[in-house]
Amino acid sequence: MAVNEAKVAEAVDREFVEDFALRWLDAWNSQSAEKILALMADDVVYDDSAWPKTMNGHADVREFLDYTWRGLPDMRFEPVGEPLLDPVAPRAALYWHGFATHAGPLDPPGLEATGRKVQFEGADFHEYRDGKLARLRIVFDMAAFSRQLGVLPERGSRMERLAVRLANWQGKLRGRRH
Repeated sequence: MAVNEAKVAEAVDREFVEDFALRWLDAWNSQSAEKILALMADDVVYDDSAWPKTMNGHADVREFLDYTWRGLPDMRFEPVGEPLLDPVAPRAALYWHGFATHAGPLDPPGLEATGRKVQFEGADFHEYRDGKLARLRIVFDMAAFSRQLGVLPERGSRMERLAVRLANWQGKLRGRRH
């Protein structure tokens, strides 16, 4: 029983998470790196579907924020529903809708501004320590996001079928070389 009691003691309460979620979205919508970083532990570990590597610490996160706001300067988020809390650990999940205009470069991978508006939905998975984010994972559908930017062809389109044929052909060529 002592192990379960210790785990319960580590859990966060709804009031904390709801307050944190509001401050978190406010920080993102303000586009203030300082506000976002103030909510993160110095040694935060951050995984995001939009970034090719796991971020470790404030310097990595700041690089990602600069990249994001350079390409999507008007990006904003709205919450969806209430946060979901882990009853035995300091974790929560937050669902959201995002909106942005691709008004600047996304580099990497080197995509010039398209001027297109995008809408996307996703989730944050938070782990808290001492009232801050210690670990963060953000997931959303990068394929749908890329389709809206025109990077990937629309589902079921002729271009999608052509891309699949090219991918299959490339796979067959690789198979012959190995």
